[in-house]
Amino acid sequence: MLSDEQILKYQTLYKNHYGKEISRMEAYEQGAKLIRLMELIYRPMTQAKYQQLQERRRETGDTYKPNKT
Repeated sequence: MLSDEQILKYQTLYKNHYGKEISRMEAYEQGAKLIRLMELIYRPMTQAKYQQLQERRRETGDTYKPNKT
């Protein structure tokens, strides 16, 4: 599921953020859980759905502006 390179990258990110090293196994398990969570909750939005959302925001006065970075 995760390559050696991805596991090492996760370990590096974890250490940089939390200041703590984790084992390869911990990194693999956490990374796999994160990927599974994203698979369960992420759904791409079509351009048509995005336009509907923007129209609904205009109608309701929602001023949320997505970050374009």
